Amino acid sequence: MNEEALLINGGKKLSGEIEVMGSKNATFGVLISALLTDDDCVIDNIPLIEDVFRLLEIFESMNVKVEWIAKRKVRINAKNINPNKINKDLVLKFRGSVLLFGALLARFGKASLPQPGGCVIGVRPIDTHMDAFSQFGATIKEKKKDFKIIMPKEIKDNVIILDELSVTATSNVMLFSSLLDEQITLKVADGDYQNQELARVLKKMGVKVSGAGCHTLKIKGRKKLKGFKHSLMYDPTEAGTFIIMALVVKGDITVKNVEYPFLEYALKKLEDYGANFEIIKRRGDLVDVRVLPSKNMKIRKIQALPFPGFPPDLLSVVGVLATQTKGTTLIHDPLYEGRLRYMDGLTKMGADIFFSDPHRALINGVKKLYGADMGSFDLRGGASLIIAGLIAEGQTIIRNIYQVDRGYEKIEERLKKLGADIERIK
Repeated sequence: MNEEALLINGGKKLSGEIEVMGSKNATFGVLISALLTDDDCVIDNIPLIEDVFRLLEIFESMNVKVEWIAKRKVRINAKNINPNKINKDLVLKFRGSVLLFGALLARFGKASLPQPGGCVIGVRPIDTHMDAFSQFGATIKEKKKDFKIIMPKEIKDNVIILDELSVTATSNVMLFSSLLDEQITLKVADGDYQNQELARVLKKMGVKVSGAGCHTLKIKGRKKLKGFKHSLMYDPTEAGTFIIMALVVKGDITVKNVEYPFLEYALKKLEDYGANFEIIKRRGDLVDVRVLPSKNMKIRKIQALPFPGFPPDLLSVVGVLATQTKGTTLIHDPLYEGRLRYMDGLTKMGADIFFSDPHRALINGVKKLYGADMGSFDLRGGASLIIAGLIAEGQTIIRNIYQVDRGYEKIEERLKKLGADIERIK
């Protein structure tokens, strides 16, 4: 199969509306929770992206029934699930598959899976997950590239303390605890949108969950859970990506379906930097954000922080914005030493960047960017290079676009509607 790429002719004026789709990262926990019951589970507003397709293929490899009943709605029934048949090659394709550990351990008391794959943004071990399972009393053996975990008949402890704030480790403990008929207290828990959404679904299934959004969770499961119907929340990361993109291209662009509580801090910081936007209330916490051309923006310093801080997945697009703002900006990602690799592409396009160390970079703006031919190493970095291509002089080619397809649905078609000159090529 020929590798697909995106070809962008930059410098076009962009304006209009762009809709945010269902949340990629929240989808994984919600879909995998369907493995905890024999009943039908119906999930709506699913983003049609590669990582979701791979997860559903993993389900089907285990004899889980997957039925698309509308364009974005799927019915799942795991009554005949057989984890021994799992396609482990697919598990290696994306990070979200790590949540299979929690669900399979809850249902079968054992699981054998490889360490999941995903973006090349640095070392992403699953030590925190393994430590949490060991606190429950699990026996863990690592053989070649597989982790084989066996849970005891009676758990060792009902108070679990995570080694670090981890979105997916929190999800795994929540999933595993859901079939335990006793209360589990999870400390140093992540409170971001993925786990708040998972908590909502587990409650529909009959699990008692308190503390969602905070750093201490209490989960009281049941030995038998019921099915559920759920419409997924919209993607805060995609919303933030498009809001910052609009600031980069200096267009009049309205980003629709923004889950405000999960971008409140990011929007506050952008406003501090000089961003000009309007928040249009819809219903509940859902808003639209109209971004207007913003002059004289100045960032100075920005660091990724756990929720409710600045989202790590938006740091890459801020790097592009920093090339177009006044002065010098310090970008700091304390989590992943490979997150800043996409900046090599920005440098190739003419950006003035000094790398202090693998976690920090200084970006000097305002610099004109020029089209270049480059690859995409990871999902968020790839999206950032696309945005850079939109403002670059000349032609830009972004290769290995599968990385972006993993998280952004038909991004070129959506950008075309704003006026971008962009097409998919082989």
